[in-house]
Amino acid sequence: MNYKYLIVFIFSTCLYSCGQSSEPNKEISKPVVSSTIDIPIRIESDNKPNELIKVLIVDGINNHNWQETTARIKAILEPSGLFDITVSTTPSREATDKEWSRWRPEFSAYDVILNNFNGGHNSNGKRWPDAVEKAFESYVKNGGGVVNFHAANNAFLNWQAYNEMIGLGWRNPSFGRGVIVDATDKLVYIPKGEGLGAGHKENHDFVMTVFERDHPITVGFPQKWMHAMEQLSHGQRGPAKNMTVLHYAWSKDSKRNEPIDWIVNYGDGRVYTTMLGHLMQEEGLNFRSVGFRVLLIRALQWTATQQVTYPVPSNFPSSDAIILVD
Repeated sequence: MNYKYLIVFIFSTCLYSCGQSSEPNKEISKPVVSSTIDIPIRIESDNKPNELIKVLIVDGINNHNWQETTARIKAILEPSGLFDITVSTTPSREATDKEWSRWRPEFSAYDVILNNFNGGHNSNGKRWPDAVEKAFESYVKNGGGVVNFHAANNAFLNWQAYNEMIGLGWRNPSFGRGVIVDATDKLVYIPKGEGLGAGHKENHDFVMTVFERDHPITVGFPQKWMHAMEQLSHGQRGPAKNMTVLHYAWSKDSKRNEPIDWIVNYGDGRVYTTMLGHLMQEEGLNFRSVGFRVLLIRALQWTATQQVTYPVPSNFPSSDAIILVD
């Protein structure tokens, strides 16, 4: 197997939550000397086009910069040599019912759907046509894979099946229960109607902690690794059933360990949801994070095939060093 390389940089960094604190799992970063190293970014694959994983990215409405997000997702996935990517863009929010009636993505033609759509987290949020929603439910129930990207878990407040698929969403406390990780590394469920609702503050660097170390997506990851300039959301709510949490991070705002990504089994299908990938108009250093890129590729591959072949590079972020692709 041959590799091509890009130069990346290790930057000194410190979590905003550092300081004199007795809170559990709070991270204190160490100084790191800047240097340059090489990491593999492409697997030279012998896969023929019909052997590639067929990915459908759905976008079109979002309270984030969905056009640039889709472009950056493609830029991460395509060099891996694993994926054949198609983009289906919905009509605009203001489009007529006739225009929406013509949007009929053929989910069953793909191995995995990457959802970069968010029609709004309130009851008046934009829904997909009924036929499309039913086709999506059928696709997942019958073994399809879905990756919900960042704000996609904000969408479809009143779509019951979707809420079951995502497990946790940007919802009020009255909507359902919450999930955190306690100081002993155990999941704790916050009862419906109690505690914090969904929220976040400014982007910042933070440590990702692997919660499920034996899952194919995370096997080979260090237990803790630094992620760059990301939105750390807290207080997600939902049915929270059939969930496997993969990572969590200490929130300086909620003062709790918040789940960052997780998997929900829905019927025979697999739904991976990640809170990472915030992008408005800022530079988007988070998309340059080696850890983020490797995680996204491996999550998409597993969600589609239930196997992971994409390697964890030896020069992977540590608990006190961010590695960015230049």
